[in-house]
Amino acid sequence: MPRSRPQKPVRKQPRRYHHGDLPRAMLQEAVRTIQTHGMAALTLRGVGERLGVSRTALYRHFADKQALLAAVAAEGFRTLRAALVEAGDTGGRGREGFDAMGVAYVRFAVAHPSHYRVMFGGVVRPGDARPEVGDPGADAFQVLVDAIVEQQQNGLVRGDDPRQLALYIWSVVHGVAMLALDGMLPSPAQADALVRFANERLRTGIAQ
Repeated sequence: MPRSRPQKPVRKQPRRYHHGDLPRAMLQEAVRTIQTHGMAALTLRGVGERLGVSRTALYRHFADKQALLAAVAAEGFRTLRAALVEAGDTGGRGREGFDAMGVAYVRFAVAHPSHYRVMFGGVVRPGDARPEVGDPGADAFQVLVDAIVEQQQNGLVRGDDPRQLALYIWSVVHGVAMLALDGMLPSPAQADALVRFANERLRTGIAQ
């Protein structure tokens, strides 16, 4: 009987991306890498290998790792801004809406830990963002400033410099978010409870 030829091993096909979707695929792969291995493990070459694309294709969209991280941060800030606006609008834009923004901030951090660590990990500088996308971080912060100004106009918040008040509030809520991300508040309920408590104390301190 003739001998059967050994079958060739099936080569695993690299992940494919649809034409025009490479920047989005790179962002998603970067976020997955950061979530699993941390920012230090992220490289453009590694992203390209996992996506099955050439270095040339990668560099058409991002000049280096820093540019890719800046894009991750920009996406995070845009998502955060949308969450803050929605929380404020849904809450009625008064005290309840203001408190809802604090809860939404912490929930965003817990739901998007990779984005959050890039946004506030000191690896992305303001000048790293592409000129065409503006400054998403400043846009997100401005939502808080605008909410404070509105409450000042309604006699709910003292008349201090609104940007300084915004920095003060952000520092407190950011601290709650980092405690949650670092496992010091192991359940979402604990994070929610702490940020609501912080909101009450903040409101007492900045009330008119």
